[in-house]
Amino acid sequence: MFKQLKARLYFLVARYFRFWAALKLHRWHPRVIVITGSAGKTTLLHLLEAQLGSEAHYSHHANSSFGIPFDILGLHGIDGSRLRWFGLFLMAPLAAFTKPYTEKLYVAEVDADRPHEGAFLAKLLKPEVTLWVSALHSHTAQYDSAVQAGRFETVREAVAHEYGNVAAATRKLVILDGDNDLMLSQLDRTQADTQQVKIADLKSYTLNPKTSEFVFQGVTYTIPAILPRNNYYQLAMVDGLLRYLNKTPDYAYKNFVMPPGRSNIFEGIKGTTIFDSTYNNSNIDSLRSVLETFEAYPAEHKWAVVGDMLEQGQDEAMEHNKLAEALASLNVERLILIGPRVAKHTAPRLEGKLAANTKLEVFTQPADVLIYLQSNLHGGETILFKGIRYLEGVIEPLLANPSDASKLARRGAAWDKKRAAWGVGPS
Repeated sequence: MFKQLKARLYFLVARYFRFWAALKLHRWHPRVIVITGSAGKTTLLHLLEAQLGSEAHYSHHANSSFGIPFDILGLHGIDGSRLRWFGLFLMAPLAAFTKPYTEKLYVAEVDADRPHEGAFLAKLLKPEVTLWVSALHSHTAQYDSAVQAGRFETVREAVAHEYGNVAAATRKLVILDGDNDLMLSQLDRTQADTQQVKIADLKSYTLNPKTSEFVFQGVTYTIPAILPRNNYYQLAMVDGLLRYLNKTPDYAYKNFVMPPGRSNIFEGIKGTTIFDSTYNNSNIDSLRSVLETFEAYPAEHKWAVVGDMLEQGQDEAMEHNKLAEALASLNVERLILIGPRVAKHTAPRLEGKLAANTKLEVFTQPADVLIYLQSNLHGGETILFKGIRYLEGVIEPLLANPSDASKLARRGAAWDKKRAAWGVGPS
């Protein structure tokens, strides 16, 4: 009952801000390009920003039913006292009539972590173009009730349908993952033209210590970052959008900046290399992609720190069992699991399945992982961090250059306080 009431209040309050945001959006009247999907949205936004630059306004750090209206209104969300809500209620009508952004394009990242959110934001944005990058078993806990009520057979179907609401509202063009059957099943809901991106069209992929090369459509794209092979979908979607906008791509992506916590590489203490993928850990598909990238990354001594997958709902045990299957073939010297879910579901299924040279360690607290690493690193190791549970706070004391902390996920005083409560953060 309480959860249902909270959900109703969520959208009731969000409608207030959406009303004022719609007025300002109407006054602004940009061409709206929506980036949506279970995972991979922010990387796609940054790839697109590297191509469009100042031609567009981007909804950085905003993708929810509150975040997008706040972004349009030019308001900052709740990052301090909850009393700020009262100020936001008062400021929203005034902000609706202030000067809109001047950019002709609006690139908005749209999430659907809960039922109805995709439809809610699609009604506001009415996108000209939608880049739908994925529909995965991600943040599915809130969709369990839809399956229990018999509206969908699986949570994946429920998630795909919610993101399909954005495609259905799109006016001109939908570009999507053509290898995802659940996404393809939603196409009959849209009147827009559609383009499908398929991995078979990727001719080659090469991972270097600091760059990633993708060859497709007869062109080599060289990205100054470590991108998983599956990021081809995002690159091809950018390519399709640029053709639609009659723009020529920068094949070197010289202006690309990798968002925090997505396979970023840092120099660590004792000559170690830190492979930071700590932004999120919400689905097995993305996690497998990171593991495959780490396997291909050129390094001699590899360690991996892997944490819980969150918001898996009733499928939590099943998804963490899949994680055990993915980790069983990982070629690392040490595998360190962190969190109560991997301790309960994943670690027991790894007994007797890991390579003989792989040592398994299991912890539930990030502070214990930090102590273990500080005590056991010899030097020269390349360490993957995949997961949340404040693992960015484990990385921070291990950085060779303390200034690199600004490039980690979840920055700010509020996050510093949370990490300190867990015993991690700057040394």
